[in-house]
Amino acid sequence: MILVLAGTLEGRIVADLLQQAGFSVQVSAVTDYGTDLLTRQGIEHISSGPLDETALRQVLKQGITLLVDATHPFASLASQNAMSAAATVGVPYLRLERLTTAIPSHPLVHDAASLQDCIQKALGLGKVLFSTLGSKNLPALLAAARPAGVRVVARVLPVSEVLHACRELGLTPADLVALQGPCSRELNVALYRQYQAQVVLTKNSGPTGGVEEKIAAALQVGIPIVVWQRPRLHYPLVLHQPTEVVQYCLKNLKTG
Repeated sequence: MILVLAGTLEGRIVADLLQQAGFSVQVSAVTDYGTDLLTRQGIEHISSGPLDETALRQVLKQGITLLVDATHPFASLASQNAMSAAATVGVPYLRLERLTTAIPSHPLVHDAASLQDCIQKALGLGKVLFSTLGSKNLPALLAAARPAGVRVVARVLPVSEVLHACRELGLTPADLVALQGPCSRELNVALYRQYQAQVVLTKNSGPTGGVEEKIAAALQVGIPIVVWQRPRLHYPLVLHQPTEVVQYCLKNLKTG
C-alpha cells in the first residue's frame, strides 16, 4: 500500500491517479476540510489529523511500501518528520514538490528568506499589511505588527475553525477576507484597493498558490510585495508532477 501525505491539491490529484491505476492507497489529511475534499474525490482509505514522527512510524509499519510526501511546500517540519520516519522504518520516500514561481526583478518585489524576515521587511514598507501567508502564521505577524501600530488584513480559508482562530487572535470581520485561492490578478487588484493595502505578504508556494497573480496585481496597484521563499530541504527523491509519481510507481511497485 502507498501512503500519501496529501496536504496540497497535487496530493489529492496523485492519490486519485494512483487509485485509478490500481494501487492500494492510504491518504493522510491534517484537516477535516482536506478529508472532506478527499472523500468527495472518491478516495477509499483516508485518515484525518496530524501525524508526528512517532505516529507516522507506526503507520509505515502497517504494510506501507512507499511514502509519497505531498505536503505543502512550507510544511518543512512535516517533510522532515516524513523523511526521518521513512528512513527509520526502511520505507522508500518520494517527495512530490510543486515547482516554484519565477520572481520578477522589480523594485517593488522583495525576497524574504524566512517568516521573520518577511514580517520585518513588510513592517518597513507600510502601515496596512495584506497577508496571504495563511492563518498559522498570523500569531507571529500580529505580535510584530500591533506594537508597531500596523494594521493586518488577512486572507484566510473560509472554514469555521480558521475563522474562529482568527477571532481568538483579535481580528475583526473588517480585517478578514475569507476566500479560497488562487485568485485572478483582477480579483487581487480589487482586494488590495478595497482594503487600502500598502504592502502584500505572500509565500512562493508555486503556480497552484497564485503567486504570479498576486505579484502582478501588486505591481498594477503600485504597492510592494514581500515574497517568502520556501525552505530548502534535501530530499532523497523528488518529482514535480502527479503523473510522474504514477509512472514511477508503475515501474517500481506492484498494483493492488
